[in-house]
Amino acid sequence: MAESTKRMTAGAWEEARALVWRYRRRLLLGLALMLVSRLAGLALPAMSQYILDDVIPNGRTDQLYLLAGVGLAATVVQSATAFSLSQLLGVAAQRAITEMRKQVMAHVTRLPIRYFDSTQTGVLISRVMTDAEGIRNLVGTGLVQLSGSFVTGALALGVLFYLNWQLTSLTLVVLVIFGACMSLTFSWLRPIFRARGKLNAEVTGRLGETLGGIRIVKAYTVEKREQVVFARGAHRLFRNVAKTVTGVSAVSSVATFVMGAIGSLMIVLGGQALMGGSWTTGALVQYLLFTGMLIAPVIQISSIGTQITEAFAGLDRIREIRGMATEDEEDRARAPVAAVDGEVRLERVGFEYEEGVPVLRDVSLTAPPGTTTALVGSSGSGKSTLISLVMAFNRPTEGRVLVDGHDLETLRLKDYRAHLGVVLQDNFLFDGTIAANISFSKPHATLDEIRQVSRIAHCEEFIEQFPDGYDTVVGERGVKLSGGQRQRVAIARAILADPRILILDEATSSLDSESEALIQDGLRALRRGRTTFVIAHRLSTIQTADQILVLEAGELVERGTHAELLAAGGRYRQLHDTQYRLERNRFINPGEDFTPDLPAPALPAHGSRAAGNG
Repeated sequence: MAESTKRMTAGAWEEARALVWRYRRRLLLGLALMLVSRLAGLALPAMSQYILDDVIPNGRTDQLYLLAGVGLAATVVQSATAFSLSQLLGVAAQRAITEMRKQVMAHVTRLPIRYFDSTQTGVLISRVMTDAEGIRNLVGTGLVQLSGSFVTGALALGVLFYLNWQLTSLTLVVLVIFGACMSLTFSWLRPIFRARGKLNAEVTGRLGETLGGIRIVKAYTVEKREQVVFARGAHRLFRNVAKTVTGVSAVSSVATFVMGAIGSLMIVLGGQALMGGSWTTGALVQYLLFTGMLIAPVIQISSIGTQITEAFAGLDRIREIRGMATEDEEDRARAPVAAVDGEVRLERVGFEYEEGVPVLRDVSLTAPPGTTTALVGSSGSGKSTLISLVMAFNRPTEGRVLVDGHDLETLRLKDYRAHLGVVLQDNFLFDGTIAANISFSKPHATLDEIRQVSRIAHCEEFIEQFPDGYDTVVGERGVKLSGGQRQRVAIARAILADPRILILDEATSSLDSESEALIQDGLRALRRGRTTFVIAHRLSTIQTADQILVLEAGELVERGTHAELLAAGGRYRQLHDTQYRLERNRFINPGEDFTPDLPAPALPAHGSRAAGNG
């Protein structure tokens, strides 16, 4: 644990150095402005003894006006430099935050699918949006103010030693003790700040899931349960924040004690010097003012130090995710893909999500260019997993996947996926217009092209019924459209992509019989000349497939055309007959519940992955 914290802190230092170097010119200019401001701030304390001991007692009005003018000029300089500093570094900080968010988002989107399968959306959002916020204290005014505080404190300390080295030595001892307390506190706070980011991401992720699935939550009346889950997470976050508040409060309390201790020293030792005649009133006031100039930066250092500690915790987490290999990095050593004919071949492929729990076993198949391959089988048989291997979302643990004779492992994913078109079981639409969702696969498509593919997918008939037509906003995840409408939009999107390899995962599952009949012609037109993989539970939709593969428990148990498999009388015939009886029963007795009398296929002794991967 300690080694991990040390390693990530070193990584945070690397990120911090890179940020400071990137904005070095602004930071140096900001530091110059800060020094001018702090030097101007020395004017009034430096004049105080002369004013109190010489100008006022001797009635030198001319000098009084002159010094007042100097003080006013110094104040103007301080105000102008403070404003310039906030504009110069405030903008730089926001630019740095924006750039960091863009970089992290670009990195996250190019991570392999397996990372998204095991990471909450809220965690990723926190990495992109929240963790970058802290860097404003590095490239904004925070770091420059910290440097300025050190400079001001050093100048004030030098003047104080010149004025009274004995009293200043005692003051310095108190400040050294305060510095040691701050260092210990910041060391204690750093892992707490890091844990806060993780907790915040978890709570945000769960809240996002609850709100995204609000229909399911309400359907099963589990609002109270979700409230409890969120409350537990919020309380864990509260306890973390309470610890940081305790730490920051401790620093503030020690700072208050330091000011009190130094004030007490001033009262005793300064008062004795004044009564003994070794100090004048002006000298005492001047010493007090310079002591304030020493203490104020120390207090400011404690405040900024807390913020920078939090910034480093965020950089730790950013560094962690940016250290993960992206698909682009893996693609650098792979061959480019200029064109794809569409032949897909699997050679003795096996796959495991968890070690020792195979999902696919020794699967071999060949899909010639321009043909349609249908995958059928029980839920959990491995159909969707096989498709994910073809799309290179996962890599086989055994065997090879070849495209046009080339091992998919050796091809650049970005190039290869440019030739893919997909209609997945979960038809995700973005919160935008229908036209924008259809053209997602081809951003520069014209409205005529969008209309053309909409007619093929039979979208136009319902789109034209909306007042805004193609400019109708579909809502988050397309909630304003029915399931069948969302599915047809997804099919239109795939048609527009004009892919060489087409993936249809339950592409007609959300369509009623009438809509399905309308769209089958469009799908047949879409499949023509393309290598197509179809997953379908409705066996009537795949009767024209060039080959049908039957998967059970991760194994390929049958293959052939619809007629060949029916004649064979095997597992496919069982599935076909059961589905036929089910549909016939529903037609004759539409209100009657019917459960087919079909024994489940025997699973192997070592088990298989739970349903959901097929």
